[in-house]
Amino acid sequence: MDPLSFSPLGLLTFIAAPAMLTNASSIMTLGTGNRFARAIDRARSLSALVQAAGDSDTPQAKMHRRQLSYAERRALILVRALTAFYVSVGSFGAASLISLLGAVFVVAGSDFVHQLCLSVALVAGVAGVGGLVIGSSLLVWETRMALFILTEETLAMCSPHKLGENR
Repeated sequence: MDPLSFSPLGLLTFIAAPAMLTNASSIMTLGTGNRFARAIDRARSLSALVQAAGDSDTPQAKMHRRQLSYAERRALILVRALTAFYVSVGSFGAASLISLLGAVFVVAGSDFVHQLCLSVALVAGVAGVGGLVIGSSLLVWETRMALFILTEETLAMCSPHKLGENR
């Protein structure tokens, strides 16, 4: 017999685990949404600087155009991460609901539907974990890109040409 049908705690685990992971996915979504908003603000400010520079070929104008390109890539990465986290939230929510339905079918004595529900819940849970892993990986990539941009800005501000202007 199925060990889950003997213990209500076993069924509770199938319901509680996706619910907790839904919370984790939601928190990641909120943080990524904030990062996305900051990336958009940065892209808008760089866009204004590029537009003000016009066709200028100064090193600073080139740097701003390059940074605008980076800002666009960062925003796209963050959108992909948000999509992955949204998939996770939906998948974990579906896994919780389907697991609850599976518990109902245990009580009703329908073993086939119970097993089917648990299988579908497992697939949904795996999809949710996959979304969390992919979204987190994208955030690591975006963070490294942001650090690279910051390093480039710092080096540009501290270049010998700039230091001569500040004296």
